[in-house]
Amino acid sequence: MVAAPRTSLQPVGEEESSKRRQILDGARKVFLELGFDGASMGEIARAAAVSKGTLYVYFPDKAGLFAAIVEEEKLEQGKVAFNLDPARDVDTTLPEFGRAYIALLCRPGGGSAIRTVMAIAERMPELGSRFYTHVIAHTVDRFAAYLEARAALGELVMDDTQLAAWQFMQMCQATLFQAFIFQANPSPSAERIATVVDSATRVFFAAYRPKQAD
Repeated sequence: MVAAPRTSLQPVGEEESSKRRQILDGARKVFLELGFDGASMGEIARAAAVSKGTLYVYFPDKAGLFAAIVEEEKLEQGKVAFNLDPARDVDTTLPEFGRAYIALLCRPGGGSAIRTVMAIAERMPELGSRFYTHVIAHTVDRFAAYLEARAALGELVMDDTQLAAWQFMQMCQATLFQAFIFQANPSPSAERIATVVDSATRVFFAAYRPKQAD
């Protein structure tokens, strides 16, 4: 009896996991160079240095390959344990979260998944939407829940915690993320990240701290 092809989400052994990584790395390279439409399974197999037969054992098509890349990015971000314990004060949590978030977003080699999504989202909006929901919005939702908890304690004053979460995270990206994602600059240093995040924190507090009575 011929064994059924494994799916991209089935458990694999160490050797098979290495082969899967090899294929995904080759796929990223081809998607970035040729775009989703220009890439073929043959080109991906060559870039990954595997046979087309081996490639189809692991992934049924290009969409399956990209879905696996999105899943990997979600898992990679999940490894970073943002400490958003609602019992922690905002003075400690916001700068710490901001630095960890930008270090993750702009890590060396970390932009390839985002660039790949940008390259094919117009052609396959469902995959772009999946990346947005499971990677980007997931972190925003966690941070917004933390802000809501601190606002309930009177430490912050805000009507829309989702908007406030987006504002802080976008301010932390200022001068850093776009230059990195478009490869104008390398990954920012820890010192530069701290400077930008500290500025974002001051602006955020100026908007959302309870105003002191005159």
